[in-house]
Amino acid sequence: MIRVRTALLTVALVLAGCGVPAQDDPHRVELPRRPLNETVAPTVTEPVGEVAQVMCLVRDDRLVQSVRRVDAVPGPQRQLDQLIAGPTPAERAQDLSTALATTALTVTVPTTAVAAVEVGETDERAARSDEVLAYGQIVCTLTSRADIAAVSFQRAGRPLQVPRGDLTLTSEPLRAADYRSLIGPG
Repeated sequence: MIRVRTALLTVALVLAGCGVPAQDDPHRVELPRRPLNETVAPTVTEPVGEVAQVMCLVRDDRLVQSVRRVDAVPGPQRQLDQLIAGPTPAERAQDLSTALATTALTVTVPTTAVAAVEVGETDERAARSDEVLAYGQIVCTLTSRADIAAVSFQRAGRPLQVPRGDLTLTSEPLRAADYRSLIGPG
């Protein structure tokens, strides 16, 4: 019985202390906002798109995540194609670049959540050829997706040995943690 009285007293005190006086009749309330049908030009430009897409780019020999806003979640191949295309003008203005020296990358994602990336021959005319950063860009970009846990590389369907962040070679599937020593602040 004491608990019930205490609970009722607490509820009464909370209701009385909320600052809204009790009224018997409804009345008009003026809200401090504009009408919903009024159009106002935004004062701050928000990023376009509903989905955050992570791209791993390079700044000062470090991997840096850049977030792009897109309308829908792109497939793994589309995201890889965008990585190959390089940084946007806004990303270049932030001194971001790419270490990718190839345009021939194809990704498939079997049901195991390990993406298999087919690597074609590299373009010898490319400006950069730092393989560790290039493979790190691919791994970090693709594993930022919810549907990909690791990335393996192959050439002509055969496993390809690629460098980890510590420069050791492996043909095993790689994760972003394998490039932890190369990941820098954004």
